[in-house]
Amino acid sequence: MNEQGTKKSRTTWQKIARRIRVPLGFVFAAVFLWLARPTWQSMLGSLLLVLPGLWLRGYAAGYVRKNSELTTTGPYAHTRNPLYLGSMAIAFGFAAASGRWVIFIVLAALFLAIYLPTILSEEEYLRAHFSEFDAYAAKVPRLLPRLTPASTGQTAGTFSRPLYLHHREYNAAMGSAAIYAALAARLWFLAAH
Repeated sequence: MNEQGTKKSRTTWQKIARRIRVPLGFVFAAVFLWLARPTWQSMLGSLLLVLPGLWLRGYAAGYVRKNSELTTTGPYAHTRNPLYLGSMAIAFGFAAASGRWVIFIVLAALFLAIYLPTILSEEEYLRAHFSEFDAYAAKVPRLLPRLTPASTGQTAGTFSRPLYLHHREYNAAMGSAAIYAALAARLWFLAAH
């Protein structure tokens, strides 16, 4: 396949990945609950990933002004994708709660197949719309955070509660509570049978 054909198929998959990531998440959640063999210990231990993931998503949602500006302050001075990093922490926390290694493996494959192309597609958009993106990307890692905030030239932003509410990030906490309730019900069901 020539370079143009490769780029077109990559772009096509990026569009598909963006569209299917949420519905695929619901399908994965159903399979996850069916396969899960949680214990109270695994559920408690999972909080070490789930709670920081929820915090990071909420913190990032209070900074980002999607499509209107390149956000480079707050958690965005540590990683270009704090929302995805938070989602990964939450997801792998629930994989730990499930007590099944196969869920870890499938989850890692899904993140590579769905989220990596989505991130790359979003970077193409940001590069095309914000001239300062390349300079920002040179200082701030794509996913794994740097320990100290990068100096991005943008004045320090502050967390905005109205932005957090606008992005409805509280839904992640409610969804997590629902998954824990479903895992507890699954644990009770398995113990009763």
